[in-house]
Amino acid sequence: MVKILIFELLLPTTPTAWKEVSKTFETVWNLPHCIGALDGKHVVLQAPVNSGTEFHNYKSHFSIVLFALVDGNYSFMFADVGSQGRISDSGVFQATKLHSMLKENTLGIPLPEELPGRSMKIPYFLAGDSAFALSENLMKPYPGDFAKGTRQRIFNYRLSRARRVVENAFGISSAVFRVLRKPMLLEPETAELIVMTVILLHNYLRVHSRNLYTPPGTFDHEVNGVLVEGSWRKEANMTSMLQLKRSPRKSTKYCQKIRDEIAEYFIKGGFLEWQNNYA
Repeated sequence: MVKILIFELLLPTTPTAWKEVSKTFETVWNLPHCIGALDGKHVVLQAPVNSGTEFHNYKSHFSIVLFALVDGNYSFMFADVGSQGRISDSGVFQATKLHSMLKENTLGIPLPEELPGRSMKIPYFLAGDSAFALSENLMKPYPGDFAKGTRQRIFNYRLSRARRVVENAFGISSAVFRVLRKPMLLEPETAELIVMTVILLHNYLRVHSRNLYTPPGTFDHEVNGVLVEGSWRKEANMTSMLQLKRSPRKSTKYCQKIRDEIAEYFIKGGFLEWQNNYA
């Protein structure tokens, strides 16, 4: 079995630091209590020597999995790369140090607090999609289709709007570092190092050469609520970075109640005047 390479970037470790991350998601993306957006990608490889089906993913490609947590400013806070492509999406997350720290309550996440004008205490949470299981500290969309203007549809819109940061972080990395545009002709251990180097360079350039690396218009943005796609979408070829497999998952009633409370807030005290135009 290939050893999984785990690297902690600028992962916050105190309630104060996590609240700074949450503040960006609330002010920029209108998603209160969010402390990061999660996603994973299959990074396609040539068939590794003597690997059998260990790296064979659900789309019949050989791959390793890149799993990442991104802040509201498009920077990676945590990355885990190296899981074999055959491992399910939930298995990848559960194998990470991030999941262990979340489960053991050692991340330093702030205690639950009420949303403005509400009475139920809401945990601070990571924003995921349908690939992940709903939990106290991980919110995902409601499954199914909902009528325009319903709280479920508005919640899904608001959550996916904030999660756009992780898609954009992957996208700009693929657009600039072309090694991610096609299957890597490398053994998994070398591919792990290449992918992690790209992530580190992305964060470095976001801090030290932001206007050169990501000039205005690079990322998706909104004008009066209307989505304007970022220029990276014209450059990036994501066919060599595949989405994780989406699977339905059961969740507890308490976790569902948390999601319902946030959804209720979005149609009352946290209402955006233009949200009904898009959800």
